[in-house]
Amino acid sequence: MARRGVDEAVDRVRARVGDRPVYVSIDIDVLDPAHAPGTGTPEVAGLSTREFFTVLRLLRGLNIVGGDVVEVAPAYDHAGLTGLAAAHTAWELLTLMGLAMFQP
Repeated sequence: MARRGVDEAVDRVRARVGDRPVYVSIDIDVLDPAHAPGTGTPEVAGLSTREFFTVLRLLRGLNIVGGDVVEVAPAYDHAGLTGLAAAHTAWELLTLMGLAMFQP
């Protein structure tokens, strides 16, 4: 995604799923450890929270019927950054699901 960008990543998702129902599963270690240190498998050079939430918000309009957020490890999350990122991710998913319910 670093070379082609957020827009292309979202375009590829949209092309793949079309208007079919979508379940979005988020592994929090997609984020760089600077943004989510509290996971069992940190991924160096992962996404920033800005990139990640931009991707999620650009999924608006998909038929999202469910989702989850996994791999938060509170024992490693000393500053609470990972918990905040996970909670905000869940909020974003719920918002997308609510918007999908009210699409014409």
